Amino acid sequence: MRGRTATTRGPLRWAVFGGLVLLSACATLQQIAALRAVDFALDRVAGVRLAGVLLDDKRGWGDVSLTEAARLTLALSQGRMPLEFDLFVVGTNPPDNSVDARMVRMDWTLLLEDRETITGAFDREVVFPPGRSTAFPIAISLDLREFFEGSAQDLAELALALSGQGGAPTSVALRAVPTIETALGPLRYPSAITILSTEVGGDSAPAPRTP
Repeated sequence: MRGRTATTRGPLRWAVFGGLVLLSACATLQQIAALRAVDFALDRVAGVRLAGVLLDDKRGWGDVSLTEAARLTLALSQGRMPLEFDLFVVGTNPPDNSVDARMVRMDWTLLLEDRETITGAFDREVVFPPGRSTAFPIAISLDLREFFEGSAQDLAELALALSGQGGAPTSVALRAVPTIETALGPLRYPSAITILSTEVGGDSAPAPRTP
């Protein structure tokens, strides 16, 4: 009897283990599908600073003071034009999605005027509950002079467009690789996806475009 009991425990343990693996795999597939169902879009750009000059309250080059213009010109003469801003991304999980979408990291590449600029990583957890929109900011910092030519006014107009106050319409996009938390641990998307593409600046309000 002892020998018979011992032989039945092994298969039982393997059956239980297999069932747990199957449940974990099913939960992982649900979480992958949940994040893929999230609709990402540009919410807004805020805190735009060019060479230390705040541009959020300016509608065009004419609103730049002489002191600020001199500061921008000096920065350009030194071969640099540092630009900083917060890019707010909003993710909407559709109401018919049955589970939360949980993102724990996003590796990204910023595209300005369809030109690749800098790369970075957003490494904070963001949860997207079904039927709700959740916004999160990505801090951007780059040197415009490395990617664009022009005068201090030209580069300021580009930055002004990002602030949504003026300048010619400027295309902004993020190429990203999200990482999601699953029952089997963090899972990184195998390839990059363009989750964000929009035009800002000009006379029209920002409107999402289809990638």
